[in-house]
Amino acid sequence: MGFFDTLLMPFTWAVSWLLSKFHQLLTLFSDDAEWAASGWNWALSIVMLVIVIRVILIPLFVRQIKSQRGMQIIQPEIQKLQAKYKGKKDPVSRQAMAQEQQALFRKHKVNPFMTCLPLLAQMPVFIALFWMLNRMRQEQYRTDGYGALSPAEVQSFDASSIFGVGTSDSFLPSFQADPTRWDVVLLTSLMIITMVLTQFFTQKQLMSKNMSESALQGQFAQTQKIMLYMLPLVFVIGGVNFPVGVLIYWTATNFWTMGQQWWVIRNNPTPGSQAEKELNLRRAAKGLTPINEKPQAAEEQREKPTGKHLGQGAQPSKKKRKKS
Repeated sequence: MGFFDTLLMPFTWAVSWLLSKFHQLLTLFSDDAEWAASGWNWALSIVMLVIVIRVILIPLFVRQIKSQRGMQIIQPEIQKLQAKYKGKKDPVSRQAMAQEQQALFRKHKVNPFMTCLPLLAQMPVFIALFWMLNRMRQEQYRTDGYGALSPAEVQSFDASSIFGVGTSDSFLPSFQADPTRWDVVLLTSLMIITMVLTQFFTQKQLMSKNMSESALQGQFAQTQKIMLYMLPLVFVIGGVNFPVGVLIYWTATNFWTMGQQWWVIRNNPTPGSQAEKELNLRRAAKGLTPINEKPQAAEEQREKPTGKHLGQGAQPSKKKRKKS
């Protein structure tokens, strides 16, 4: 067993155990032995793996949302801080700015690292699945098994296919093969395009719908714009080397992220965002009060007295009559 096999062993065991159990569960609902061993059975097992992982990561997603909103709220203060140190590039000024910025994060309980935590938390699972699919064609694992998968399951997984394309096939080796595997190239290309589009749409709806006006300016907005174009580019570069099984995993998790974010933006938008305005319009149409609207104090709604209050026993003063 190699170094990376040993390093990834806990994640490989967890991923392979879940895939094995899901595959066995799906097999119970089918009388067709050919379908049970097909790529569709294993593909659904990967989708179910995505669902389990994303449900486990919901608490991290909640913390990510809170951190993103906190970063948007403090953008005016960060912009003031940047203006304060504008043009000062000496080490002392840079250190002072960094310290003040960290103090600002602590004051508002914001952690920029949390905005990437759900993505980073999935990486061990993603890498374990990628590594496992690349090892399945080795004779050693076809006879000994890999992780929690038995030798029969390894052989079944490796031999499984969708539209004639194996779950371990990938774009680049198939494109460079002689002759070129155009069936693999076409299917993986469609999956990479879907994966990229879902990632782009997810980031786009965050920027256009769920960012306040202050957050749409400054460094935070620039970071979001970079992510809008960089992440899809990363998926294109990596996608040509991903096996079909990994493409299924990442495409499914992108759809989950897109749907989950759409629900949050629609029902619990960031204060001051376009999504909040749209939600308040929908609430107004139903006769409901707007969200995040501060109720006026009762004293402000009452009519202020204009004259001097007379006590209970006070009598009106009599006017003096002029003497004739």
